[in-house]
Amino acid sequence: MKKRDFLKGMMAVGGGCLAAWSGRAAGGGTGDPRPAAETGEKEASHYAATPRGVKCLICPNECTLKEGEVSDCHNRVARGGKLYTMAYGNPCAVHIDPVEKKPLLHFHPGSLAFSIATAGCNFACLNCQNWEISQASPRETRNVSAGPEAVVASASRENCRSIAYTYSEPVTFFEYMRDTAVLARARGIQNIMVSNGYINRAPLLEICRVVDAANIDLKSFDPGIHLKLTAGKIEPVLETLKTIKAEGVWLEITNLIIPGWTDDFKMIGDMCDWLMREGFAEVPLHFSRFQPLHKLTRLPPTPVPTLVRAKEIAVKAGLKFVYIGNVPGLGGEDTFCPGCKTRLLRRRGFAVSDNILKDGKCPKCAMPIPGRWG
Repeated sequence: MKKRDFLKGMMAVGGGCLAAWSGRAAGGGTGDPRPAAETGEKEASHYAATPRGVKCLICPNECTLKEGEVSDCHNRVARGGKLYTMAYGNPCAVHIDPVEKKPLLHFHPGSLAFSIATAGCNFACLNCQNWEISQASPRETRNVSAGPEAVVASASRENCRSIAYTYSEPVTFFEYMRDTAVLARARGIQNIMVSNGYINRAPLLEICRVVDAANIDLKSFDPGIHLKLTAGKIEPVLETLKTIKAEGVWLEITNLIIPGWTDDFKMIGDMCDWLMREGFAEVPLHFSRFQPLHKLTRLPPTPVPTLVRAKEIAVKAGLKFVYIGNVPGLGGEDTFCPGCKTRLLRRRGFAVSDNILKDGKCPKCAMPIPGRWG
C-alpha cells in the first residue's frame, strides 16, 4: 500500500473526512489542512539542557539532541538550547470509534471515543499496523489544525463520552494529550490513553492525574524478544503497568501473539504468573491475533488454537477476565462472571448486543465486576 493511500484511509471521521472535521473544529473556513509548521510546534515539557545537548526526559529513550536534531520518536527537535514538540494541535488521524476498539471492555461499554493521533512513536515495532504514521514525523504527514479546545468541542458535539489518544504513541505527543485531557475533564469528558507504556515516571504520574483509562500493550514478556521486536526495553513497561494501577486509572492490558515471536506458552505462563504476583488478577487481559503487517508480512496470522491455549493458561494462572481479540465469531470478547460463569456482556465485533449487568454486579450471584460501568 502506498503511503498516500494509507493516509487517505486514516482520514475518515465516521462517514466524513478529516479535512471536513478540521473546518468544523476550527470554527468554519474551507477545512483544508494546514501545514504542520503553522500549528505543530510548542516548547516541550520534561527536558533538561546538558553539555552534550538537550536531553528529553519523556521516555526511557532519553534522546540527547544537538541543535536541529530530531528525537527517535520523530517529533521532538532541539532549537536554541530548548526542546520543542512538533506534535501539538496537528493530528493526522481522527476517528469516532466504539470504546471496545481501543480495546477497553470494562470501560463504559457501548460508548463512543473521539480518537486522535499525531505522527510519531518511541518504538519501532516490526509488526506495527500504523507504521505509516508511527514511523513518520509530523512534518511528513497530512495534518489538520486542531488545538485542545477544538478537539474537546468536537468530542462534545459528536456525543462522545471520551477522547482516546491512540493509533500512534500518545507518549510522544504528551503535551497535546495532557492539555486536551485537562480541558476534557473540565467538560465532563473522560480520557483514554492507548499506549506502549514506554514513559518515564514523572510524566506518567502527571498524565495519570487527568487520564481515566488506559490500555497498555505488553509486547512480549521476554526482554530479548521485546528489544528485538520494538527497539525498547521491557522493564519500563512493567513499571508503567504497576504505576497506572496504583494511581487508580482503569487499566486493561493487550498482548499481541505473533507466531515465532511471542507465542511461546512458557513465556505466556511466566507473564500471567507475574501479573498474578503483582496484583493484576482483575485487570482485563486481551490476547490479540496478529495479522501480517509492516516488516513481518511473511508470517501467518496467529492460529486460533494458539490464542485459545493462551487464554487457558491465563485463566489457570488465576486471571479473572481474559479475552481473545481480532477473531470475529469466536465470542472471545464476551464478559463472564468469574463466580457463577454467567455471560454478562455479549459482543459482536465492536458492538455490545447484550448487557445484563446490574449496578456493576452479576445479576445471578451479585458478584461485583471491576470496571467503569456508568
